Amino acid sequence: MKSDFHQLLDTAEPAALGPEARSSRKSIVEIHKVLEPLVASVKLSPHKSELVRALVLLWHDHLDESHEIAQQIADADGSLLHAIMHRREPDFGNAKYWFHRVGRHAAFPEIARRAKESATDESEKALLKLICPNEEWDPFAFVDACQRARSSQANTTSFLVKVQEAEFSTILDYLTAS
Repeated sequence: MKSDFHQLLDTAEPAALGPEARSSRKSIVEIHKVLEPLVASVKLSPHKSELVRALVLLWHDHLDESHEIAQQIADADGSLLHAIMHRREPDFGNAKYWFHRVGRHAAFPEIARRAKESATDESEKALLKLICPNEEWDPFAFVDACQRARSSQANTTSFLVKVQEAEFSTILDYLTAS
């Protein structure tokens, strides 16, 4: 059933690093129409289903709605989604605050592995060394890279978007694992 959840992240274009809403994003109603039966079919706990809902809303550029959910969940998973939402907002300092509250999350090793798979050329591999020093996911370095990409016209944005896509996919797998 995990792969069924990934249809919720299947979009014509990936989420932007910032708050920009894509014209192809799904509406909240469309998201819930697909999400509710999936949650029921795998019997996700109410806690996990709220986390998945916040993640999917965030992917589909519904930052405020995702924020409302994430700020009500006082654990590492809720803090993780809260941090990512603030990174996209962009409120980089607040994102780092919430990443401090996350600590070392169980999904970080897999995010690092998938980020490594995303790097294809030398410039991407060099950037990967900054965001995954010692091959470990550093969410603070990723925040910094997103901030740099946003403040300059750096050609790193497409790679960072691929890494963010891997981050969302990994977190979805983590949240929906039995």
